[in-house]
Amino acid sequence: MLQQFLNAKLADGSLADLTVTDGRFSAIAPAANNPASLGAGAIDLAGQLVLPAFVEGHIHLDTSFYGDAWRPHIPCTNGFDVRERVAFQMQNLEQAAPMEERARNQLELCIGNGSLAMRSHVMVDAAVGLKHVETILAVREKYRDLIDIQLVAFPQSGILSSPGTAELLDEALRLGCDLIGGLDPASFDRDVKGHLDVVFGLAEKRGAPVDIHLHDGGTLGLFEIEEICARTKALGMGGKVAVSHAYALGDISAEALAKAGEMLAASGVSIMTNAPGNHPFPPVAALRKAGVTVFAGSDNIRDSWWPYGDGDMLNRAKMIGYRSGFYEDSELEAAYDVVSHAGARALGLEGYGIAVGTKADFVALRAEHVPEAVVAVPKERTVYRAGREVARNGEVVDSVGLTGLRSA
Repeated sequence: MLQQFLNAKLADGSLADLTVTDGRFSAIAPAANNPASLGAGAIDLAGQLVLPAFVEGHIHLDTSFYGDAWRPHIPCTNGFDVRERVAFQMQNLEQAAPMEERARNQLELCIGNGSLAMRSHVMVDAAVGLKHVETILAVREKYRDLIDIQLVAFPQSGILSSPGTAELLDEALRLGCDLIGGLDPASFDRDVKGHLDVVFGLAEKRGAPVDIHLHDGGTLGLFEIEEICARTKALGMGGKVAVSHAYALGDISAEALAKAGEMLAASGVSIMTNAPGNHPFPPVAALRKAGVTVFAGSDNIRDSWWPYGDGDMLNRAKMIGYRSGFYEDSELEAAYDVVSHAGARALGLEGYGIAVGTKADFVALRAEHVPEAVVAVPKERTVYRAGREVARNGEVVDSVGLTGLRSA
């Protein structure tokens, strides 16, 4: 199948005509600016900026309440505490709408805003068993024509402190999860070596990448990052390991950060940040300068951890830029890279970008260039999957068959 998109503005400011064949860009040529060239079915983008679809690098499809009844936020009793937040989450989930419904709501929010690749962490522990995994695997299958989803088997209640979880994680990988997760080996399981033995042991057994939640700050968190980097290097897993949040990197001296950046780059460990409002977060510019892949995600969207989140990775780029003190055009372009090309590298996506041979998954919006898109966050945008329109102005279009899905 062949599709033409005329007068598209590329990131370098040039106007181009794009040809899509069988879901990939087969030709990119300077715009002809000839109305007669509008063949049957050709779409005139009229100078809209064309960007590769955004990458939602960290989200939780199973625990969001987006589209469900409002859940007032419950504060921790004595500062941020992961265990207490997990307990609040379990209480709220008992009263929530069916998981499949909530996951669909969140998926369509993200697709509507232009994310067509996603990594979602899915809870696995002794209390819920594999119920969350089985539900989200089924949802992923139903949406496979709209979005690529990687699933992380995530031990939300720890591994060693939740007997039987290691075996459940192994089974989750067998069922179809793509990655093995982890959670604060020191503060939650209180056994860094034991926790990482399980995580990297399963990674080696199943040939699975790793993405570990790490909230621990200061030198404790830095020590855990050092241990993760050492194991990654020893197993030759560079490019297949990520540390999510890594608050410690925003909580150490400039000298320690410089050494950590060198270590992360040398081992090939990526860092995910959502630039949370009340925590130190990894210094994006310094880590990128050191050669570290820094990517982003929404993380929680209207759940038990916080009430915020809009599923818009362009807005996330703005947030990261704002909190990082990015003002110059090159810095704003870096903020955009974090939610696009860097995310694609971290997730190991094939065929990402706007170039001949890449997948025709892209977003068209009104902006003069990338820096303006980051600060203006235009909500009027059209999202294309393999050259087919799948969403417009935040809404997934029914022509892709979601009417049947919603009633299934």
